[in-house]
Amino acid sequence: MPNDPRVVVKPMFGNLGCFVNGNMFLGLFGADVGVRLPEPERAALVAAGGGPFGPRGRPMGGYVTLPVGLPATAARDWVARALDHVAALPPKKKWG
Repeated sequence: MPNDPRVVVKPMFGNLGCFVNGNMFLGLFGADVGVRLPEPERAALVAAGGGPFGPRGRPMGGYVTLPVGLPATAARDWVARALDHVAALPPKKKWG
């Protein structure tokens, strides 16, 4: 996870999610690590070996799983891209 004071880690569906401004940019689902990216970057990550993220048959839209065996430097780069992308989105409105 990035060392960024804006990042909040909290439980999400029995796993962990990393959030900025209330929006998740990185999540764990079992052994998979998924990142939220804009379309051109999602396609690039899929071309590099990434795949759907989330439950089988019901993947989460906008997220791609990091490929298994991805070097740590490349993984950090994708996570940073996801953080930058999601940090630019409007903050999530709180319920209630």
